[in-house]
Amino acid sequence: MEALKQKIMQDGVAIGKDIVKVDSFLNHQLDTRFLEEVGAEFGRRFADVKVDRILTVEASGIAIAMAAAPHFDYPPVVFAKKAAPNTMVEGFYEEEARSFTKGTVSKLRVSERFLNAGENVLILDDFLAYGEASLAMVEMVRSAGADVAGVGIVIEKGFQGGAAKLKAKGVRVESLAVIDRIDDGTVIFREE
Repeated sequence: MEALKQKIMQDGVAIGKDIVKVDSFLNHQLDTRFLEEVGAEFGRRFADVKVDRILTVEASGIAIAMAAAPHFDYPPVVFAKKAAPNTMVEGFYEEEARSFTKGTVSKLRVSERFLNAGENVLILDDFLAYGEASLAMVEMVRSAGADVAGVGIVIEKGFQGGAAKLKAKGVRVESLAVIDRIDDGTVIFREE
């Protein structure tokens, strides 16, 4: 997505060789007009699949999933919680996911009521690095007896291998921008 690449170059900040800070438009402050374009692009890329639910992780994936939902006829958006709330007393799916950015391990949880056997679930998220969060969500969907319609990622750090891990598990991955590497503070995108 050329507009996303331009947005990253204009408003993003490369930190070291493996971090791209895009908090001015994607995961701290939201550029809502731009997110509408992101949602439409996911709608275009996954137009060939039926989507019964969209699954993401709190909190940065929620806005992306909400922007995409209208392009799939408004399926429910479910987000995996990173902490067990007192209200989650019924059964739930749980998987561990390591956060590259935060250097922590979270237990992602989704209530069994919100993932149903036979449904097609589209997984959306802001970043894909090593693939931990996406792999955890894939496992939750499959544990529920549902099908993974695909994984849509706004920004993939291709040099960290997450997409390859997902594809090895038979998962379709659509990334709107793939960063090949970061050289001296400059983001280098993979040629499509």
